[in-house]
Amino acid sequence: MTRQAIIERTIKAINQLPEDKAEEISAFADFVSKRYEERLLSQDIQQLTADSKTFDFLKDEEDLYTEADLKEVYNG
Repeated sequence: MTRQAIIERTIKAINQLPEDKAEEISAFADFVSKRYEERLLSQDIQQLTADSKTFDFLKDEEDLYTEADLKEVYNG
């Protein structure tokens, strides 16, 4: 089903409902839209962080500790 067909079907269904039910659908559509925007924003932030060179200096750091420094080994 195309996007336009979905929109038309939804509008037809909303037109058949009483006003209070149409308001519920409108509120739900707002909720879904905001959740989608937040997910996109979160993905963009994650991508910016992944592409960032902020912590590249740590790649050149010498390891301070090794497994030999452990006093107790956790075997999950």
